Amino acid sequence: MTRYTASGVRLRRRASRGAGPDWLFLPGGPGIGSESLHELVDALDVPGTCWMVDLPGDGSNVDAPGAPADPYSVWPGAVVEAAQAVDAPVFVGHSTGGMYLLATPELEPLLRGLVLVDTAPDASWMATFAAMTQAHPLPPVDEATARYEAEPSDANLRALAVASAPWNFEDVEAGAELLARMPYNGAAVAWSDEHFDHTYAARWWPAALPVLIVSGSEDRIVDQSLWDVARFAAADRAVIDGGGHFPWLERPDAVREAFRRFSAACS
Repeated sequence: MTRYTASGVRLRRRASRGAGPDWLFLPGGPGIGSESLHELVDALDVPGTCWMVDLPGDGSNVDAPGAPADPYSVWPGAVVEAAQAVDAPVFVGHSTGGMYLLATPELEPLLRGLVLVDTAPDASWMATFAAMTQAHPLPPVDEATARYEAEPSDANLRALAVASAPWNFEDVEAGAELLARMPYNGAAVAWSDEHFDHTYAARWWPAALPVLIVSGSEDRIVDQSLWDVARFAAADRAVIDGGGHFPWLERPDAVREAFRRFSAACS
């Protein structure tokens, strides 16, 4: 089943496991499709329905019905439409997807729960990431970046993503295979870089809503120590030992258990 909201947000049903919440999975990137979260959804056994969410102009969601001529004019606030499209939404945001959720305070009264997977509360993670890339250089990334800057095609963006697999995954071979088969959208990358990534700071934090923060212990992309402050202490924390930036790929059982435990608070 596929649904589109008024602004062209696409929701595709991936799994249905009886009565329960509507789990909305928003990918990171930006520019990578929600297909990047298929293995996450498939690893879970939470009750309810799981929906893959793509904003208009992201991943393969191009020319969506209802989308404005400039689909990025509704970013990131169009995530509200996804929450309004289902009965009992629990939003799950990976990486930049989680940042888009935290930049949209209108979500708070709509949600049953919030799951943040290897994301951050503000843009300070970028400095730590830059330092990591200097300390652990990947010449193939430099080469792929040069090709993408010379010709910013989606194919070259895919090659750049694949080259970055050693930073993103502990299981590099499986990670590279995943990244190689994803849809990409360079226009989404450009919009987020210009309008969001460098100035992002969370505009809300749930006062009473159940929150789960999932962090790969080996995440080299987004600094997970940013959650180690008093403001976020009430959230359920799940640090996935041996997990990278996509921790469900290396440690599906541990991620499954974290979601299973959290799902009781969202029913």
